[in-house]
Amino acid sequence: MRLAAAMLLIAVMLAGCGGSDGEESPGGGPAQLDNPIELADCTDWNEGSVDERLGTIRQIRAFISTPVPGTGGTGVTLDDEKAYDHFDEVCDESVAQGFTLYKIYVRAAAFNPELRSEQPEN
Repeated sequence: MRLAAAMLLIAVMLAGCGGSDGEESPGGGPAQLDNPIELADCTDWNEGSVDERLGTIRQIRAFISTPVPGTGGTGVTLDDEKAYDHFDEVCDESVAQGFTLYKIYVRAAAFNPELRSEQPEN
């Protein structure tokens, strides 16, 4: 019985380590900065790895692009590469260290059409 339990535990641990394409954290979920997306700020961005930064951008985009009930629409999203460059630029400023990434993201999506991944239909 102990052998079976140990083998099951090893199988579960190995399954969590699979798919090492740079998008997964050691816990098996998508790589992201240390704080959850609603709290991640420029300090986290500057301290994060490229994989953590890209994972955080993907999570913000996924949340923003979730359909809004009753409207049939979604939030405006940014191109991931442009979002990465925008975060690098904004977070480079010392005054921005406490700025939350999702607020930077939604403001850029709303007010900077060059960064958008899809232009809204008129």
